[in-house]
This record gives sequence, C-alpha cells and structure tokens, in this order.
Amino acid sequence: MKTRILAINLGSTSTKIAVYENENLYLEKVFRHDADEILQFENSIAQKKYRKDHILNFVKENNYSLASIDIFVGRGGLIKPVEGGTYLVNEKMIQDLTSMKYGDHVCNLGAILAYEFAQEYNKVAYTVNPVVIDELSDLARISGFKGIERKSVFHALNQKAIAKRYAKDVKKSYEELNLIVVHMGGGISLGLHQKGRVVDVNDALGGEGPFSPERAGTLPLFSVIDLCCKGEYQTKQKLKQSLVRKGGLYSYLNTSSGVEISRRIEQGDKEAKLYFEAMAYQIIKNIGALYFAAKGEVDAIIFTGGLSYQSLLIEMLKEKLFKGLNVAVYPGEDELSALALGVVSILKKEEKVKHYK
Repeated sequence: MKTRILAINLGSTSTKIAVYENENLYLEKVFRHDADEILQFENSIAQKKYRKDHILNFVKENNYSLASIDIFVGRGGLIKPVEGGTYLVNEKMIQDLTSMKYGDHVCNLGAILAYEFAQEYNKVAYTVNPVVIDELSDLARISGFKGIERKSVFHALNQKAIAKRYAKDVKKSYEELNLIVVHMGGGISLGLHQKGRVVDVNDALGGEGPFSPERAGTLPLFSVIDLCCKGEYQTKQKLKQSLVRKGGLYSYLNTSSGVEISRRIEQGDKEAKLYFEAMAYQIIKNIGALYFAAKGEVDAIIFTGGLSYQSLLIEMLKEKLFKGLNVAVYPGEDELSALALGVVSILKKEEKVKHYK
C-alpha cells in the first residue's frame, strides 16, 4: 500500500517541497528566494504566510490536493536538545518553535507548517533529525567559561543523510566509520561523526566555526563586546540578526550568492576572491581541529550543501588539505529524501516514533 508523504524543507533562502509515495519521489519543487527579500521579515515566524503561499502555489500548479496526502513531515527546528530520530509533532513542540524559545531560524517553520496542514486535513505530522540533535562528547561540551556550555546546533538532517549515503557507497555501515562532514550553505557546519554519533560540531547558528555566506562565525570576543556596548544595535535581536543573516560574505560583498561571487572572481574581482578564499581558509582550519581531535583516525572528509556546487570553492579547499586524505563531494543535500525515509522507517517499524516532551 502506498503512503503519500509531503516533505517540507525550509532553508534561509529556499523553500523545498516534495511528494513521495513511500520512499519514491513523485513531485518536487525548489523555490529560491532573494536574500534581500527575506531580510524584510523581522524574524522567521513572520515568514510563515510567505513560505506557506509558495507551498500552496506548488500544489495548485501541479493540480494536486493536500487532502490526498497521508502524512506531512517538516525539517526540524530549534527545540530543546534531543537525540536523533523521527518525532511526532505535538503542541509542546509547536509552542517552543513559535515562541522561538530556543532560537530564531526559518527551519522552525518546517514542523509548524507540517502540523498546520496535518490539523487541517486530520492527518499526522512528523519531523526527522532536527537541527538540535545532541550527541556531543563530554569534552566537546565544555566551552572554557563556567555557565556557558557549547551547544549542538547544525545541519543534522543533511549531515546524517550524506554520511549514511557515503557509507552505502563504500559498502560499509555508518556506525563503523569516522567521518568529518562539512555542510556548506547559507551557514556552515562541520561535524565529527564517530561510529554513528556526531561527537563534536560547531554551533552553526550561535556564532561558532568558519564564517559563511550569511553568518559571521567565530569572532574576536572583545571586539564583539565592544560592538554590543557602542549602542549601534538597539536590541539584542537586531544584533543577532546582523551576525546571522547579514554577516559573512554578505557583510563584505553585499551578496550571499556563491554563484554571483564565483562569477565576480572569474571576471577578475580581487576583493571577491580574497573573501571567498578566506572563507575556504577558515573551513580548512576547522577541519584540521576536528581531524586532530580524532587523532587522525578519519576515513573521509565529505563536502556537501549548496556551496559544494561551486567548483572554485571545492578547488580552493582541496588545495589546502593534506595530500592523500580521502575526500568526497556530494553537492546539494538529501534532506527531502531523508525526511521521507524517516517517516518510512516508522511505517516499516524499523524505528520507533519519538515524542517531544
């Protein structure tokens, strides 16, 4: 019996939707959004109607009916730290996402929209491997200042999916490999996957790791304190928004588009090349930290995410890596498929559904 699944994956500048019949893709659509258009919204929750309208337009254009969907699944957002798995979306989760209690990012809307559609059509909604999966080792959790603990906030859904895909490609199980997975999109996260657990990863939303197309990454602490005290930003939210949505390459080049920056470099723009290569340099520095934290016992370094389509960036990264390291590149992401497979694993009773409390 075929189960129809609508998968919703919202990124900082993209809305991705797909219909699956069990694990088989039936329909798919990707909407790309201009960064400046998104910046008009005060926060992620304010984007709900905008994102929902895109999904409804997709349904209408394909003469499809949401009433025919059996299960809705959305990318997981910023909730309290949880273990990996497939979660039933409930009121408690919706409250935490809507209030932005644990943070503001558009991924919060994935489960919210899935839940709204499920409520409207009397169906169920799930989320799979939310961004707050916490498998950090005790050592990795310590920050260096009492009262502040390192957090695990990263592209968990895609990192896990790509790591498992690589394992399948090399005919091994995910649980027997040690991998460094580098997701490069609007934000950049680097995870050390040891025997099926992400034991160390930068807080990709909270100001750790390399700068990215949109995010500032790790900054000199005293300079950030000075910035806070100058009064240029009226609220904490506005400062956070600038660091997360207007930081990184956007702050230097007034664009977060890897395609545009690559084009500018090809046309001889030295400034664009400098900042693009600086980003690559910071990515390599962070890979090095994880590599030596793992005592060099790393089976592969995997690059994934939308920026992995930029051959210029991949060339810059490979040039800076140790020769002889096993490097794999999986451009884009497998998140829609991973969402559907998370649901299918529940239907097949391969995994048990988890409940958010």
